[in-house]
Amino acid sequence: RRELIVESRRVSEEMLEISVRDTGTGLAPEIIDQLFQPFVTTKQHGMGVGLSICRTIVEAHGGKISAVSERGRGTCFTFSLRAVDPEELAHAG
Repeated sequence: RRELIVESRRVSEEMLEISVRDTGTGLAPEIIDQLFQPFVTTKQHGMGVGLSICRTIVEAHGGKISAVSERGRGTCFTFSLRAVDPEELAHAG
């Protein structure tokens, strides 16, 4: 049975960290190092741009994204984003 687990935590006053982990087949080590590069895909009909776009968006907001994987056990993607003060949102716009 496959599972998807999403967790979040505040790592500092300014930053949040979100982890998305699955219990799938995992990724080969040679893929992990290239995963966030454009046009790298593990899917037969994939374009290989999704994770590259994710990295661009996360980094544009001052965060980082990474992945760790173990064959037969699954993959975990973790990204950080700047925490926004609710009052800051109320005055935006």
